[in-house]
Amino acid sequence: MTIISLLLLASLLPHLTFTASVQVGIVNGTEAKPHSRPYMVSIQRNKKHTCGGFLVSEQFVMTAAHCFNEGEKLTVVVGAHDYTRDSGRMGVKFYHIHPGYQPKTLLNDIMLLQLNRKVDKSKVVNWISIPKKDKEIKAKVKCSVAGWGKKNNSSTPSAKLMEVDVTIIDKKECLKYWRKDYSVSRMVCAGGRGGFCQGDSGGPLVCNNVAVGVVSFNEKDNCDSPKRPNVYTKISKFLKWINAILDGVK
Repeated sequence: MTIISLLLLASLLPHLTFTASVQVGIVNGTEAKPHSRPYMVSIQRNKKHTCGGFLVSEQFVMTAAHCFNEGEKLTVVVGAHDYTRDSGRMGVKFYHIHPGYQPKTLLNDIMLLQLNRKVDKSKVVNWISIPKKDKEIKAKVKCSVAGWGKKNNSSTPSAKLMEVDVTIIDKKECLKYWRKDYSVSRMVCAGGRGGFCQGDSGGPLVCNNVAVGVVSFNEKDNCDSPKRPNVYTKISKFLKWINAILDGVK
């Protein structure tokens, strides 16, 4: 089964079969309380929202590796609730894509954006904690995901931040659903009455106020009633790489 980023134009990839969808909005969610998630950022291309992301330090945003296409420039809007009105736009100095990232399978789908300057911490701008060590995320734990993506298959992206609660699914069950496309050690999946859709890639899966996953992929064209759970990159598996980059600028 081939998984391919919808950030790429389908017309450029006529030889690939689309069986799953990535760069994916919040389904069956509610509007978040303005600035209740001060770590959330809108990642934009030509001033248009393309992916979610989240601050993990004063100068780094974590997101999905598939949110970047070679040769393009992205900007980041921090402190946003309605990203069409908020103006905290920042440039990206360096794109740190995980060296093991595999575009076709979305293995190691994680990236750090090094901003061109440090953010000013405030009530509307702050970073979120990530795990301190690699450990399993227990099944049935209640978590949440947020973003500015589509609310269903046919809608347009939301200008206001939306959020929804999800539940961690046992890794063996995830493997049954996704088979060879799922890495038990490097991915985590979650389900429930809601989830993400197109426009939310790169956003955080948050459990107990800690970002444990990065929105990666789901079923293609089936945000409304997916038969398989949403899949996230498991952050704790990449701590050595993450910390080496973050510590490198101190």
